[in-house]
Amino acid sequence: MQEEKAVLVGLVHKLQTEHQLKEYLDELAFLAETAGAKAVKKFYQKLPHPDSKTFIGKGKLEEIRQYIERHGDIQVAIFDDELTGSQISNIEKILGIKTIDRSDLILDIFANRAKTAQAKAQVELAQYQYLLPRLRGMWKHLERLGGGIGTRGPGETEIETDRRIVRDKISLLRKRLVEIDKQAFTQRKDRGEFIRVALVGYTNVGKSTIMNVLSKSEVFAENKLFATLDTTTRKVVFENTPFLLSDTVGFIRKLPHHLVESFKSTLDEVKESDILLHVVDISHPQYEDQMKVVNKTLQDLGCYNKPVITIFNKMDLYVKNTFDEWLDDGTKTQLLEELKQRWVNETQGNCIFIAATEKQNIDELRKVLTSKIRELYRIRYPYKTEFFYQA
Repeated sequence: MQEEKAVLVGLVHKLQTEHQLKEYLDELAFLAETAGAKAVKKFYQKLPHPDSKTFIGKGKLEEIRQYIERHGDIQVAIFDDELTGSQISNIEKILGIKTIDRSDLILDIFANRAKTAQAKAQVELAQYQYLLPRLRGMWKHLERLGGGIGTRGPGETEIETDRRIVRDKISLLRKRLVEIDKQAFTQRKDRGEFIRVALVGYTNVGKSTIMNVLSKSEVFAENKLFATLDTTTRKVVFENTPFLLSDTVGFIRKLPHHLVESFKSTLDEVKESDILLHVVDISHPQYEDQMKVVNKTLQDLGCYNKPVITIFNKMDLYVKNTFDEWLDDGTKTQLLEELKQRWVNETQGNCIFIAATEKQNIDELRKVLTSKIRELYRIRYPYKTEFFYQA
């Protein structure tokens, strides 16, 4: 498929600083790349609040239109925040190209990545839920202008027909997902009394790579956002201690509400787990913000009271990106120790620093995880002492 060229558009307002927006637009560019588009230009404007008709001001919109006209090969405008149906319609009239928002872009990526019946149904449900409130705005360009006699007719009838079709689809997909959820619940029950461990974290932090390293299996891992949609579960045995390890969908800022709702069943794997491995890409400049997003999502799912081991991944990249070549080894070691001590304090000692692709400190991770799992087995299933290796 040919790569589309895109312009990205964001807004600095009272709830979003310029610094934050620049970070969000960088992430939006990565999302666009994952979807198969190349971001060629970023535009942003400072406004107290979004314009109800065109999201950004008419002057800024005209500036974007002129840029698109000059370059001629730009096919899509991507806005960082959710747009209403009428905003999309109004913007498209002015810019003359396809216009989507961050939610639509994420839904598109999910639709492209969905492989199982469950994931496909979840994405389709989220897409229809996203579409329903926007139908009227999207139809506006087909209706006659003005009011009174002669303006009521096919347009309105068509909208109502479409609404009914979309509502029926939503109802059907919900029923289908209930059936799939029942089957998934039965499968989870059949796994027996194993301690369950789930990998969670922001998207593209290396969860699937860690899954592969720990379980010695081949789970799809790629340097793109949302490489994993379906939960993958493997039985793993460390030192005669068996447990179930699951890789889950990554979280992201401004994740569409409908998508979270639709993927609740997939996230049941997180809710039903005994230990969470919160994977963090420590080499990312905004890794602390990403940690907050994950913690907030876990809180929303009601999982915040579970035992958590924070895995700071990509330490090799952190060292490469942070330290200049001229810095002496002693200073590097001291700075790394200070960083580690800070997070040891903040996580009450429940953290570890690794580089999964380089297999750095993986043995230590196995040791920490085995200890936690055995501890839980002793509390929960004291009669399963045969699981524990006796030296």
